[in-house]
Amino acid sequence: MNYRHAYHAGNFADVVKHAVLALLVDRLKAKDSAFCVLDTHAGIGRYDLRSVPAQKTGEFKSGIGRLLERETRSLPAELKPYLGAVRALNGSGGLRWYPGSPRLVRSLMRGQDQLILFELHPEDAAALSELFARDRQVTVRQADGYIGLKAVLPPPQRRGLVLIDPPFEKRDEFETLLRGLRQAHRRWATGQYLVWYPIKDRAPVAEFHQALKASGIERVLIAEFLLRPDDDAERLNGCGLVLINPPWKLDATLEELLSALAGILGAEKGGGARVEWLVPAL
Repeated sequence: MNYRHAYHAGNFADVVKHAVLALLVDRLKAKDSAFCVLDTHAGIGRYDLRSVPAQKTGEFKSGIGRLLERETRSLPAELKPYLGAVRALNGSGGLRWYPGSPRLVRSLMRGQDQLILFELHPEDAAALSELFARDRQVTVRQADGYIGLKAVLPPPQRRGLVLIDPPFEKRDEFETLLRGLRQAHRRWATGQYLVWYPIKDRAPVAEFHQALKASGIERVLIAEFLLRPDDDAERLNGCGLVLINPPWKLDATLEELLSALAGILGAEKGGGARVEWLVPAL
């Protein structure tokens, strides 16, 4: 699967992923102490929805575009941190820019918090460095994020979140992801983790869940969103999130949020959302 993000920025999968990411960062702000967010596959930080790639697919129109068309009062309150960041980036000029995870997280941070970004692609890393060139709270490293985590975990703040959002361009990405996640968790077992994965064919996802369940990692919550039934391995039918050490009662919050998004984003019959504990809290 080739997931060059400029073509897909702001689509339904981004809405799901970034709405949950914004919620997690917002929950971290409930305590005064500083936190650190680490992003293993950061991309370029923000995306121009008027660019040729974005206009070619038009996927953002049925994703973030559909949300912004609705009256604010008709949207779930849990979307406020996410939509606030999108609107702040665009001002009054209409929808043009979409915040990737780095820009989204940065807009929600406080003065004491830190963001560490890994991006392997040289051109993307250069664009990311330029975007945050004068920002002392953001560190950009051109490196493999899985390897980079070994050098920075645990962070000095001892509070925070690791986002693992691979492009899934390789057949063995699930195996690589699980290996990197286990290594990171061994170094920082108390940190929060948010992992994104695509849902095309159900079989590799089921294998990933089984391997994750057998990994020894505890407090693992699964949240999945299907735009359409997962019966066609040639298309992106939905996406899933793995949350490790999620905040208290986030499972109930996600059930309400993802169910609402299923209606807003037009999930087909056989689609929808589910939230369940893969490895329950003890």
